[in-house]
Amino acid sequence: MNCRIAYAWIAPLLLAALFAVSLCVGAGRTGTGPFDPAAQQLLFVSRLPRTLAAVLAGAGLAIAGLIMQTIARNRFVEPATAGTAQSAALGILIATIFYPAASLALKTLVATATALAGTTVFLATAHRLPPEQPYLVPLFGLVYGGVIGAAVTFAAWQTDLLQYVEIWMNGEFSGILRGRYELLWLAVPLVGAAWWIADRLTIMTLGRDASIGLGISYGRMLQAGLVIVSVITALTVTVVGMIPFAGLVVPNVSSRLLGDNIRSSIGWVAAGGAILVLGCDIIGRLVRYPYEIPVGTVIGVAGALLFLVLLFGRRRDA
Repeated sequence: MNCRIAYAWIAPLLLAALFAVSLCVGAGRTGTGPFDPAAQQLLFVSRLPRTLAAVLAGAGLAIAGLIMQTIARNRFVEPATAGTAQSAALGILIATIFYPAASLALKTLVATATALAGTTVFLATAHRLPPEQPYLVPLFGLVYGGVIGAAVTFAAWQTDLLQYVEIWMNGEFSGILRGRYELLWLAVPLVGAAWWIADRLTIMTLGRDASIGLGISYGRMLQAGLVIVSVITALTVTVVGMIPFAGLVVPNVSSRLLGDNIRSSIGWVAAGGAILVLGCDIIGRLVRYPYEIPVGTVIGVAGALLFLVLLFGRRRDA
């Protein structure tokens, strides 16, 4: 309970502080004052959309990771390490090859379809792996995602789209402007849908037989979880690119601090994801100021270190 109270105070304050810092950090000059037209244009056209995009992407990916870990019944998987993000990138490439003038919305739709198909294959295989060896699931996910990523790279190389694909394979917010990120707002109703079915998702962690015995439609909940994970991942990859570890470390930290009740922790998981991604984006803007390091690179380092701490650290109540 003490951890829950502390987190309830710290998370909103930290997110608000990072939000304010993000609006003030950047290579562009803000003009002579806050009411200067150039300052207002920079704020509302570039920095505010970038900050909102980081918050939405981080919150959405954290929720997607939480749901994927629930339906896979494994704490070591997330969309970026289970083939979902790679499948979304494949969908973007397919849309670009066959319809170069495709809009961002159409690319997102195709990416959602391929992400859904890729995640379904992963889960179908993961459920066949022996449950007494939980590390086989993330290992299979890494291999599976690597194969899909290699196929994407090969197809891009054959069609002279290699540099184009690199945009989707490494997340960054430098190109986010007003009118370029609004699709990420679709993640908000998806997070609401996850909260609506949170109790049933929690029961699903008991397994298929126990869930059915408790009156849960296991198949429908699995489909709902797949759709939420696939759409959120496709939206993020299409708008900002692939961002690793947000869906892996944040749900694990939340589980350590708040327990495994999804309904009571889903809001804090979303806040934690927003804090992680927004904080790493700010670091990427400051390390080599006025140049930028992509958020995918920064969060790859920070997320890996944090995950190692979680992996080798011992819980006090263990």
